[in-house]
Amino acid sequence: MSKRTTGLLTLIAAGSLALAGCGPALAAENHVRAPVAQVKAKESGLKTAVFAGGCFWGVEAVFSHVKGVKSAKAGYHGGTKRQADYKLVSSGITDHTEAVKITYDPSQIRYDQLLRIFFSVVADPTLRNRQGPDRGAHYNAELVPLSAEQRKVARAYLAQMKRSGTWDKPIVTDIVPAKTFYEAEDYHQNFAAKNPDHGYIVRWDAPKVAALKEFYPGVYRASFLKD
Repeated sequence: MSKRTTGLLTLIAAGSLALAGCGPALAAENHVRAPVAQVKAKESGLKTAVFAGGCFWGVEAVFSHVKGVKSAKAGYHGGTKRQADYKLVSSGITDHTEAVKITYDPSQIRYDQLLRIFFSVVADPTLRNRQGPDRGAHYNAELVPLSAEQRKVARAYLAQMKRSGTWDKPIVTDIVPAKTFYEAEDYHQNFAAKNPDHGYIVRWDAPKVAALKEFYPGVYRASFLKD
């Protein structure tokens, strides 16, 4: 998130937002209704899953508003414990991607439904090594299944997405092997809830939550998860 740190977002007179010192405002992200999964997840009991979809602030914010999600933790996936440090990860020199580990109740929200939400309002599956205004491999969109069932469903859904014609560009999001997930520093946890007026949250993440509410009102929860 070096671009968030070095290029804080500010309001401009017209009511749109721009990256300070970076010229005109960037175009808004496009949110699309991803297709309903043809392969449904068959799970019971509380489950966990890891999603990497660019800046973990927005990924966490969206899943925090999904009914059935019991916890959402921002963190780092793919590298070593020594590398699991914000300054190192944001420099782009580690093997980590910013990610979010969620715990969910499949009786309320299934894994395939989480995938649909993820690709509808969180991550653009046609982008590699970037999402929104952020650039670098640590912002890549990745699925990290934590069980054979999740892996099967994820593979089927990506294949379905490629056939669907919903996106004009090729689907490039990957499924990656699960490695140790390291929770990010405390100040990154529940960042959107604690900092609703932060420029980055207003510009990039609040619209994701708004799209969740618009697209999937049946699973939308108005309040953030609490610690």
